[in-house]
Amino acid sequence: MQLGASIMGLVRDRTLASTFPGLDTVDVYIASFRPSDLCFQMMIMAGFSVALVPMLAAYHAEDKKKEMSELLNSVVSLAAVVFGIVAIVLCIFMDQLAPYLVGFTGASLDLYIDFARLALITNFLFVFGNAFGQYLITVQRYWVYGVTPMLYTLGTILGTIYLTPEHGAYGPMYGTLGGAVIYVVLRLCAVGSFKISLGLHPDLKELLSLMWPRMAALGALQAQLLLFDKVASGLDAGSVTINAYARNFQAVAVGVAGIALAQSAFSLLSQAAAKKEKKRYYIYLRKGILFMLIMTIPGAVALYFLAPVAASLVSLTHVLPIFSLCLLFYCISIPFESINHLLLRAFYATKHTVTPAIFSVINGLSAITTAWYLAPKFGIYSLAIGFAVGQVIQLIGLSLMLPKRVRSVMNS
Repeated sequence: MQLGASIMGLVRDRTLASTFPGLDTVDVYIASFRPSDLCFQMMIMAGFSVALVPMLAAYHAEDKKKEMSELLNSVVSLAAVVFGIVAIVLCIFMDQLAPYLVGFTGASLDLYIDFARLALITNFLFVFGNAFGQYLITVQRYWVYGVTPMLYTLGTILGTIYLTPEHGAYGPMYGTLGGAVIYVVLRLCAVGSFKISLGLHPDLKELLSLMWPRMAALGALQAQLLLFDKVASGLDAGSVTINAYARNFQAVAVGVAGIALAQSAFSLLSQAAAKKEKKRYYIYLRKGILFMLIMTIPGAVALYFLAPVAASLVSLTHVLPIFSLCLLFYCISIPFESINHLLLRAFYATKHTVTPAIFSVINGLSAITTAWYLAPKFGIYSLAIGFAVGQVIQLIGLSLMLPKRVRSVMNS
């Protein structure tokens, strides 16, 4: 299903770029999701991703279905109210905020404002969909969990193909919104039941206390994407799209090699840390880094030389020289970001999330500052260069701080 979702994403990117070859509409489409994604990731997914599953799993292990439902209902209701209020405020003031968020002007700016409001509605639906998804993970119903992202992306594809002739640039956005509705409905059917609960569940206090480091990390990432689009939208038409598509290919390489290997090592590192077996912990860490270098360096080189193929897959052949050079700088970051995923989990294995959050923020700030400073001279390439610089700085910081953390845990 994960592979299917990646393929669907590739088809979506190709469909958008081929339907709007000038790429100005695709630029607006991509950038319009950043404000709502920033709020959604910080306010909602920060809690869902680090705390909701363990809390639901604790009740599931004891077969307390009623308690699971009560927690889910309470969390979703509170999240919907909070995000809903923020979404309404952003919708009202989007006219005033938009010029500060992007460099679009004229008709593109007007389109961005409309798209950003529709994106807020989409993410409001995702509050429910992602919460239901955490429940499905807990009870191990993976088929519906896996197929719904594919159907969501299919909505964008079908909207681009069939709604664009009638609704113009709004076709992809209407398709995306329709895909979000299907996403939520199917997950709700799989969960079985849901009701609004305005009462505060006792576990909410613990959830809020666990989520704040993750809020900082996700906020830094989304702020980086938002400000990258701010820079790119002030450059030549297509800059947002070229940067986003190059980053998407880089992310596939990191996901296949870096994240997959980091996840597989996570349990082993956690067991070694729990038993205070310092030597075994470092054996896993060193082997993980070695395997990542063996996999990611050749992978990064191969990805760069396959740039013409990648550009063809997403209908960017007409801007191949720009896309290829942008992809080159992103390829440089692949080994660094992959190792960062392993180092982050090395910290998590010792039950520590603050230091990873701090360096994730530093990563984002470094990338933004570098890109902003270099943009006048290097244009679109400054974004990929800034991204690589941020990853290198995070790698150095995590590497320097990890031994201290390990000593404090293993020697206590």
